Amino acid sequence: LEALEAICMRCLNKDPAKRFESAGEVARALRQWANSAAGAAPDQGGSEGDPKVLLDVRNSRRENSSADVTACVDVSHSSGPPMGALPVDSEFYLVRFADYEFRSAVDRRDSIILVRGARQMGKTSLLARGLAAARGPGVRVALADFQKIRADDLQTPERLLQTMGEWLADELDLDVYPSDVWDDRRSASVNFERYLRREVLKKSPDSIIWALDEVDRLFACPFRSEVFGMFRSWHNARALQPSGPWSKLTLAMAYATEAHLFITDPHQSPFNVGTQVTMQDFNRGQIATLNARYGSPLRSEAELKRFERVVGGHPYLVSRGLYEIATRSLKIEHFEKAAGEDVGLFGDHLRRLLAMLNQDDVLRQAFGELLRGRPRLNVETFYGLRSAGLISGDSTESAQPRCQLYARYFSRHLQ
Repeated sequence: LEALEAICMRCLNKDPAKRFESAGEVARALRQWANSAAGAAPDQGGSEGDPKVLLDVRNSRRENSSADVTACVDVSHSSGPPMGALPVDSEFYLVRFADYEFRSAVDRRDSIILVRGARQMGKTSLLARGLAAARGPGVRVALADFQKIRADDLQTPERLLQTMGEWLADELDLDVYPSDVWDDRRSASVNFERYLRREVLKKSPDSIIWALDEVDRLFACPFRSEVFGMFRSWHNARALQPSGPWSKLTLAMAYATEAHLFITDPHQSPFNVGTQVTMQDFNRGQIATLNARYGSPLRSEAELKRFERVVGGHPYLVSRGLYEIATRSLKIEHFEKAAGEDVGLFGDHLRRLLAMLNQDDVLRQAFGELLRGRPRLNVETFYGLRSAGLISGDSTESAQPRCQLYARYFSRHLQ
C-alpha cells in the first residue's frame, strides 16, 4: 500500500505546489494504483472525472485483500500475538485515515496534536510510526511514555516536571538537565518553561516533535491544571511570536479519557486548541486486508461477516482474533465458541476489563443496565465506558456495547 499512501500524502502536502493540480489528476493516480494492484495495464487516461473511480478502487482493494497471496506474511515468523505497540515496520499494521491526519499535522508543524481513542485502538503504534516518518534533517523527535512514570513522580509538580525534563534530555541527548538550572525561588512550571525555552529550543537549530503517550495518567493529579495550563501557554506564546522559540515545538499527546471531565477551565486546556486526530475502528475492507496479510484464514465473505459480528471493528480484537485463527488453524465456528470463554482466546483481555469494572461500582452498574436493555447513562458514565472501549456511540442515547463479544461476556458476569 506504499503507492496509495504516497497518493494520500501528496494530497495532504503542506506545499500547494506539490499537491495534485486537479481532482481529475487524483482520480488518474488512484486508477493507476488500482490497475497496478489488480495486475492490469497502466491507465493511459480517459474518463478523468469518472464518478465510479473511487468505487472501482474500493472494489479492487476488497478483491485483492483476499486474493493477493504476495501480500501475506508467514505468521510463524511473527513476534507473537499482537499485544501492545507494533514495530514500525510490521506488516500487520493497517494505515488508517488517522495516520494521514497525524502526518499532515506534523508536516505543518502544528503546535499541539491530540491523538484520542479508547484503550487498545493503536494510539502508541500510530505515534511510533508518525515519529519514525518525521525523523530527518531539521527535525528531532522525542517520546515520553507516562505508563513508565513512577507514582512518586506524580506527587508534586516539581518532581513531575523534572522527570519529564530528564526524559526529554535523554531522548535528545542533551548535556544540561533541569536540575542543573532549577531555581527553587520560582514555581515548577516557570522553571520547566525556562529550561525548555533556553536549554532546548533556543540551542537547537532543528524543530522538535515531543510526543506524550498515555497523558491520562496526569488527569488524576491535583496539579493537572498547572501542567496542562502550561502546555496551553506554549500554544499561545507561539501564536503571539510566530518567529520565537516556541515555533520550533510540536507537542503531540495521546489519551483515552475525555479531558474535559478533568480540565474544566477552557482557558487552561490545550485540548480545545490542538489538531484533533481521532482513532476509528476497522471497517469491513480493513478487516479483509488484515485477513489477507495473515494468509486469509477466513476463506469467504460469509466467514468475514461472522468474524466481524463477534469482534466488531475493535483493532485489538480483530488483530488478535486473526492471529489466533491463523496460528491455531481454527474454523470460524470454533472461534465463535471459544472467543467469549473465561480462559479462551480473549480471556486475559476480558478479565482485565471485568476487573476494571469491579473497581468502579458506578460504571459496573451503568454497563449492566445497558446490557439488560435499561440504559441509564449520564455524561460521566457514558464517557467513562467509551474511554474504556466497552461501548460505542456518540451520545448517551446512541450508546451500545462495542461488539457482540462484550455483550455476551459481560451479560454473564454483571448479574
